[in-house]
Amino acid sequence: MRRRNFLMSAAGAAGVMAGLAPMSRLSLAQDRPFTFTSWGGALSNAEKEAFIDPFGKLKGIPVINTSPTETAKIKAMVQAQKVEWDLVDVGGRTVWQGGKEGFLDSLDLAKIPNAANLEKGWVSPYGVATSTGATIIAWSKTAFPEGGPQSWADFWDVKRFPGARGLYKFFYYNYEAALLAAGVKRDEVFPYTTEKADMALAKIKELKPHVTVWWGAGAQPPQLLSTGELALSSAWSGRMLAAEAEGAPVGHTYNDGIAWANWWVIPKGAPHRDLAHEAIDYALGKDQQAKLLSLKTYGPVLAAATEGADAETAKILVMNPDNVKNMLILNEEEANKYSYEYEEKWNQLMLG
Repeated sequence: MRRRNFLMSAAGAAGVMAGLAPMSRLSLAQDRPFTFTSWGGALSNAEKEAFIDPFGKLKGIPVINTSPTETAKIKAMVQAQKVEWDLVDVGGRTVWQGGKEGFLDSLDLAKIPNAANLEKGWVSPYGVATSTGATIIAWSKTAFPEGGPQSWADFWDVKRFPGARGLYKFFYYNYEAALLAAGVKRDEVFPYTTEKADMALAKIKELKPHVTVWWGAGAQPPQLLSTGELALSSAWSGRMLAAEAEGAPVGHTYNDGIAWANWWVIPKGAPHRDLAHEAIDYALGKDQQAKLLSLKTYGPVLAAATEGADAETAKILVMNPDNVKNMLILNEEEANKYSYEYEEKWNQLMLG
């Protein structure tokens, strides 16, 4: 639907608005509909179907789902005081970055009562987690028909598992993967220290000659593994599950995966701030969280919502006890620290 279809001329506004529900009047009083932005692909599809479209229907308002998320764009919109996005799905690191740099609105948790049902680690003053995923090891079935690496140490083993590799283009995720590959225990990866970060950089430098793609978009790993351009790659779990459901010749393991959440935030100055709070609360309801189960990509953040999962679905849920026991849960606050403090060294490694 075109933007002009949502707008009313000044001459006819009074007559039309008189018959609208209070919340509809609120949404149309602005110069655009309520807008939600996420990363695209499987995640955006899941959020649209389970959360945003049903929310719009419930409220009787038009909603727009857009992608992709760009932290730089959020900052630019806030600085220009022209905020086009009301609610945004971001990586957890951005939650702490946005609070520190002032481009995210602080949340009024009194307006998000369902947040009280989450584990404390999934709620912060500037964002709330609404679904879960992971950065995992994935492979081409053409390259490894009998199965691929089952740990990051295996991923680093170019003799046992030869071939071109893909890694994320930022230090984020790679810090954790490299330390695990180096033999650091999961419970010792955090808190971040300069000694650990230097160790991680050295480990990545060791593998760098075999990394042919530093990916930035979630669609890249499954696509490049499917075509055979890559033999191995780190990847986002939802993207791999979606690709496999479509019959792509790729495989994955949750073993040694890096579990994380998808966080919803409100850019400072968003015109539909109250609606954004309502949408977050709606997404955290048990029924809406349970809708994620049938979509089989990204899982609920609400533990109670997984109770009805069948055995097949439970296998792909990151927070399934049988999966998460073999994974590292990402500490987003610590990840924000090393991302800031090691940005220059990471860029030097990429250029070297």
